[in-house]
Amino acid sequence: MIDATPVLATSDADTTAQPPRRALTDFLGPNWFASVMGTGIVANAGALLPFDVPGLKLFAQAVWVAAAALLAALIIATAVHWVRSPQVARAHGYDVQMSHFYGAPPMAFLTVGAGAILAAHSLLGLRLAVDLDWVLWSVGTLTGLVTTVMMPYRLFTQIHVRPDAAFGGWLMPIVPPMVSASTGALLIPHIASASGRATFFYACFAMFGMSLIAALIIITLIWSRLAHFGSSNSARVPTLWIVLGPLGQSITAAGLLGQQAHLAIAAPLSTGMVVFAVLYGVPVWGFAMLWAMIAGALTIRTWRRHLPFSLTWWSFTFPVGVTVTGTIRLAGQTGLAAFRWASAAGYVALLGAWLLVFARTVVATRRGTLQRPPALGATTPPAFKTPLVEAGATA
Repeated sequence: MIDATPVLATSDADTTAQPPRRALTDFLGPNWFASVMGTGIVANAGALLPFDVPGLKLFAQAVWVAAAALLAALIIATAVHWVRSPQVARAHGYDVQMSHFYGAPPMAFLTVGAGAILAAHSLLGLRLAVDLDWVLWSVGTLTGLVTTVMMPYRLFTQIHVRPDAAFGGWLMPIVPPMVSASTGALLIPHIASASGRATFFYACFAMFGMSLIAALIIITLIWSRLAHFGSSNSARVPTLWIVLGPLGQSITAAGLLGQQAHLAIAAPLSTGMVVFAVLYGVPVWGFAMLWAMIAGALTIRTWRRHLPFSLTWWSFTFPVGVTVTGTIRLAGQTGLAAFRWASAAGYVALLGAWLLVFARTVVATRRGTLQRPPALGATTPPAFKTPLVEAGATA
């Protein structure tokens, strides 16, 4: 879920080169917070997985601690970045690609906050875990609502885009309210007053709709771009996986809100929410599987031609992770073993992707290939299709 500017979309030759050493805080963009999202969702999905695997809960706790530490480090690094490079920091908000990734910090806060309850409550104690989640949920929700309004506003009024510019990053600033809806459901049991629970429940459900409808519009634009112009065949291709983010997160949100509905609203509305979670979740899960196959095929196609490492590879983690949590919710609601095993297979894929991307990020950071000044204002990579004659000849 990361920026795909030409600088980050380096070739393998660039990755092995030794560029001049620069401090990461000189060019730190909001896209780095996707590493917190991708790490945190490994912990959260592991805590929810409907299997009694020895050591899994302890592993989830350790990964949550890593995500929380990474979040704290990036907050400090971002503050230093704004002090050392204020012009670059401000310019990120107007860049054709980087600006959309201001949705990553709010979702990082929300993911770590939810993990405090899901994965680390036995480590922190339930009271501290809930209090920490309230703080992180509040910060993530408020900043997420800002990005949901401001980033599309800038896109509509100030950022010039080509007809083939739509990409998965456009989803980043509008997904945070959906994450707030799903993670907010975890806090409903910890609200004392009945009216407070009802108000909070409907607020989460409203954010569900706020994000869902905007996401459906953007997913349609991405499909249209692929149909009319093709894929960019660049480091931007992994951002296609971001589409799974609002799909999987909405299934999770519907399931969790349905599970907690009886605490906030009376029957038959509470019962209807449980039914809605399944009637909504199963069809959307089906489309998520379709998109995963399409995105997988396009990723393999690009990999065979050359898919350079960049921070866009974190797109393989959080979207897959929330699809796993959505599958876990459907397994609990339907009682079907098929969903249980699908969630296990998804979690194995998530672990593999996370280990690969985490390792490549560490190596690239040590080599200095991610400490380069971003090409702010650069246009998006052009999309293209392979002519049928050429495709037939090379088949």
